[in-house]
Amino acid sequence: MWLIVGLGNPGEKYANTRHNIGFHCLKHLANQHNLTFDGKRANARIAEGHIAGQRVALAKPQTFMNLSGQAVSGLHAWYKLDPATDLLVIYDDMDLPFGRLRIRQRGSAGTHNGMKSIVGQLGTQEFARLRVGVDQPPQGWDAVRYVLGRFTKEEEEQLPNIYANVADAVELILREGVRAAMNRYNG
Repeated sequence: MWLIVGLGNPGEKYANTRHNIGFHCLKHLANQHNLTFDGKRANARIAEGHIAGQRVALAKPQTFMNLSGQAVSGLHAWYKLDPATDLLVIYDDMDLPFGRLRIRQRGSAGTHNGMKSIVGQLGTQEFARLRVGVDQPPQGWDAVRYVLGRFTKEEEEQLPNIYANVADAVELILREGVRAAMNRYNG
């Protein structure tokens, strides 16, 4: 079984912000596979089912971004998973150009507070992650203000294609493994 976590902040105030791109990617993936977020566990909304022949639990932590690790560690314990082989986290990254995907089998949390929380709670950096580029803030903007800001009209027009690319990447990970997805999407 795979636990696929999309990071974001709960509530209408944050619904359409850059920081919630992980939530939106999961919603798109769930819709493609007729899965619904009707479960609740470990302070996360859960959609369970099958994707690419694999049993999956899609999770949207409801802890707010900076405490994402609380939900992920609770889900890790509930499902009795090995993070190194059964966990994928999808989240926004300001260091990547808008829409660019970067997949890694492991790594540091960098400056992302949600990832810092997950690494801290799990006690390991050994889990897959799929970063979705949201680009750098404009000159003079505060990073927090930027990621908690809404997408521009031009960016919004590109979001459906980005969500579709993320869904394709996740399906490839589930079918052929993280390395195959890295080879295809990290170019």
